[in-house]
Amino acid sequence: MANKFRDKPILTEVEELEAFDAIEEEIPVEEKPKKQGKKGVLAKGLSKVFGGSFLSNDKAVEMIPFILFLGVIAIFYIANGYYADDKIREVNRTSNEIKELRTEYISSKSDLMFISKQSEIAKRVETLGLKEPVVAPMKIEIDTIK
Repeated sequence: MANKFRDKPILTEVEELEAFDAIEEEIPVEEKPKKQGKKGVLAKGLSKVFGGSFLSNDKAVEMIPFILFLGVIAIFYIANGYYADDKIREVNRTSNEIKELRTEYISSKSDLMFISKQSEIAKRVETLGLKEPVVAPMKIEIDTIK
């Protein structure tokens, strides 16, 4: 098999450019017809909204009250979200406070139970000079005969 590049004459850069230009002139350039891109309904609507051309329609003027209504609903929706977040924080704060108060109640109750034992009471009143009686109390009976 013969080498196809050996058979070609070696051209200078200027000659190559002239030959290339001559070849380009001979080939007619066909311009491709530009396709009209098929746009979907959503794409057309968004391009009108972002382009601002929807404002020139009479229908846009008729829709202004509806758009304002949607805006007010959106504001209420956002405000409701913030309100719900605040209430959740308040509920969490209150539940933590209830847990703390329950713990305090249990510890206070256990302290009261310990302090109210007979032996603890006896120790505390000893500093006042009172002593626990050793003899059992006696019942005094009175005759009510007249």
